[in-house]
Amino acid sequence: MVFLSEDVSAADRFDYWTELLGRTHAPIELRSDHADDFRASQRVLDLGAVTVWSHTCQPLVFRRTAKLIRQSDPETYHLSLVVRGSGTSVWRHRETEYKPHDLFINSSSLLNDLYSTGDPVQSVALEVPKALLPLPRDMAARIVGAPVSAREGMGALLAQFLTRLTADPAAYQPCDRPRLAAVVIPLVAALFAHLLEADDCLPPETHRRALTLRIQAFIREHLHDPHLNPSTIAAEHHISTSYLHRLFQDEDATVAAWIRRLRLEAARRDLADPALRTTPIHAIAARWGFPRAADFSRAHRAAYGTTPKDHRLQILHHIAGEPMRTQLCTRR
Repeated sequence: MVFLSEDVSAADRFDYWTELLGRTHAPIELRSDHADDFRASQRVLDLGAVTVWSHTCQPLVFRRTAKLIRQSDPETYHLSLVVRGSGTSVWRHRETEYKPHDLFINSSSLLNDLYSTGDPVQSVALEVPKALLPLPRDMAARIVGAPVSAREGMGALLAQFLTRLTADPAAYQPCDRPRLAAVVIPLVAALFAHLLEADDCLPPETHRRALTLRIQAFIREHLHDPHLNPSTIAAEHHISTSYLHRLFQDEDATVAAWIRRLRLEAARRDLADPALRTTPIHAIAARWGFPRAADFSRAHRAAYGTTPKDHRLQILHHIAGEPMRTQLCTRR
């Protein structure tokens, strides 16, 4: 989705921009000295699990109030790379200043005022559901507003990905969306884990949660490895296998079940990908850590109630039957 202020009459631009941010982020109050003839542009990339967007606009004041949070809370973390301009954000627990090459981390569930300066203000941002990066409330407050540089370390890795992705979105097809989401989620998890572990004064539970996030990011990055199992994961992170299992006691599955579920989800995405329609099912299964096709078929049927072959035929048949107009709009 693309928005250009020039496509809307001057009298309607600011209200439309406010409505657009409410749909791509969360309901928010906006003020600007340029509201009478507001100029802005925004490109939104829907990756399914996450949303990435870039925008350029004139200076604004953003307010996320208690009333707006009660009205609508998408339960997301917001990460924004400052490209041009600067700003100051105020929460109840922290005030942080931002300049180019800084990463801004926010939560849709927290009261916040953001004052941006510069003409224009330019940033690249993403929204990640909190369910994909579960943090207790006290830990989330430590993440939100934490100063993060995009010039080095984990911040630089995430910033480079966002910059490359938004610089040439036409290079990607609609079927690439889940793959791109599968790349960005571990990057965000690794950044959060890094921020939590960097504070030596944090209680043991916070470091424990940071380690869990780092392990989950590692698992997502190595799903293709058929030797990925609790023993190899524990060895990689210099912990015992029993401690690894204790870390996952608060998750919704055991370590092995978590790996199996992610592998099945990745394989299902590939089975539904028209670009991979000629790739044998056993090759897709092996790519995602199922060297035995029979094991993959049994696991798939147990999880989803259907065989991999039937799932592929059903999805590809549905795609083939969609009107061409819909496909072209999605690709755009």
